Amino acid sequence: MKKFTGRGVYGGIAIGRITVFRRQEIAVRRMHVEDTAQELERVENAKHRAFSQLQGIYEKALREVGEDNARIFEIHMMMLEDEDYNESIRSIIESQSVNAEYAVAATSDNFKEMFASMEDAYMQARAADVADISDRLLRNLRTVPDEQLQDQGKMIICADDLAPSETVLLDKSQVLAFVTAHGSSNSHTAILARNMNIPAIIGVGEEFLMEISDGDKAIVDGFTGELLVCPDEDTMQEMLKKQREDEEKKSLLQALRGKDNITLDGQRINIYANIGSTEQIGTVLLNDADGIGLFRSEFLYLESRDYPTEEQQFLVYKKVLESMAGKKVIIRTMDIGADKQADYFGLETEENPALGMRAVRICLTRPEVFRTQLRALYRASVYGNLGIMFPMITSTAELTQCLAHCEAVREELRQEGAEISQKVELGVMIETPAAALISDLLAPMVDFFSVGTNDLTQYTLACDRQNPALEPFCDPHHEAILRLIAMSAEHAHRHGAWIGICGELASDTALTEAFLRMGIDELSVSPPFVLKVREKVRGLDLSQ
Repeated sequence: MKKFTGRGVYGGIAIGRITVFRRQEIAVRRMHVEDTAQELERVENAKHRAFSQLQGIYEKALREVGEDNARIFEIHMMMLEDEDYNESIRSIIESQSVNAEYAVAATSDNFKEMFASMEDAYMQARAADVADISDRLLRNLRTVPDEQLQDQGKMIICADDLAPSETVLLDKSQVLAFVTAHGSSNSHTAILARNMNIPAIIGVGEEFLMEISDGDKAIVDGFTGELLVCPDEDTMQEMLKKQREDEEKKSLLQALRGKDNITLDGQRINIYANIGSTEQIGTVLLNDADGIGLFRSEFLYLESRDYPTEEQQFLVYKKVLESMAGKKVIIRTMDIGADKQADYFGLETEENPALGMRAVRICLTRPEVFRTQLRALYRASVYGNLGIMFPMITSTAELTQCLAHCEAVREELRQEGAEISQKVELGVMIETPAAALISDLLAPMVDFFSVGTNDLTQYTLACDRQNPALEPFCDPHHEAILRLIAMSAEHAHRHGAWIGICGELASDTALTEAFLRMGIDELSVSPPFVLKVREKVRGLDLSQ
């Protein structure tokens, strides 16, 4: 038996045969051409086919993994239109009289090197996106189809890494698990695996691919991050038992549908869901969440080629509020910036985008954009139970301005005769150390706090969460993080506000008891984790 260890990114046990995913390499030769116009036309035709392919992949991803995770393919479509990228291809063809394949490959190499050399981890990650779209163009120039595995029954897919398009194009019903040599827990493959509910291990190292073969029997333990190849009989029986126990636990969780989130000593906790589009409302209802604790409104901006109008936003907010039938829906105002870029915003390139112009900072410096969103939110408020949440607050001055805009918008709408709800709750995301440290000043100004643990961890520990090399140093259980959350909870309750957690730590059941003892009132998680957290809450006795 051979054992390889990486990082498990989705828990579960998979037992089956290995299929090694190997890409067909496209050899590119530099060739002199006489008709450069014909080569430019070939590039345009290849781009048109690429757009059509990416649109199809986007729609498949939208159905299977939701708007947030499908958005990478919209980004790829936009990158195909990037002026610098296309100008480079054009220039190489025309100035050097070379074939289109060579121009695309050379441009890809230049852009990958440029992005990889940048200090910012988000920009470094764009190198992989350039490689993906360039590979697609080359395949279209050569009429090579997308790589797809042959139907060999259910399989454990092992690869150096998987591009987002490769992951989505796989037939989910035939995939038992993913195992990759590279990648991070924030990579597209890892995120897609979690959303597809497929056990996955990443970062196993390149050497494992040289020691496995197609057809090898293997076990993937997504809990421990272990890949066991050619297991002995004792190991097989042990893992079969672990697999049965895991499946039984999942089955038992379904019995919790319709049950209250009440601890053994009678304390009720709200368990909400996080979503990024109206297409995910069904998963919220299917998993029996009490409401929506984080609706990421920025998808409206990211999927648009221009600022979404008030009416466009109103219809989306109205739909989600009506669909939840009176259950709480907390909509976060646009969190654009950092790793969520929309070209038409015209944001300047920043050395440290996570510390730059983003979220509420854009709202307050572009009040006309902010007011349009607030008008849409307040108009939609009569169709359900709305909460509005402001991200990236670091001072009482920022919050004061946000509240002033809300009051001005309410007054405008009243003057226009529009009906708005008088029960809209206003809240602040606690996702910077500054917000936590002044939470005693912020709490009297709002109805609730919601802790964004992903950014709070990043900013507190000075660890870029997009950088896989920093994972050993980015401990979300760090005492500093827990102290900031506890401080925020104490200040919220002292001033009559409630507090929730909407970051990834909300679904970490190892911390559920600690959070509830701090006084956390609500946990908002990805829809598949609602019942798991409910089970944990119902088994706790906080009186002891």
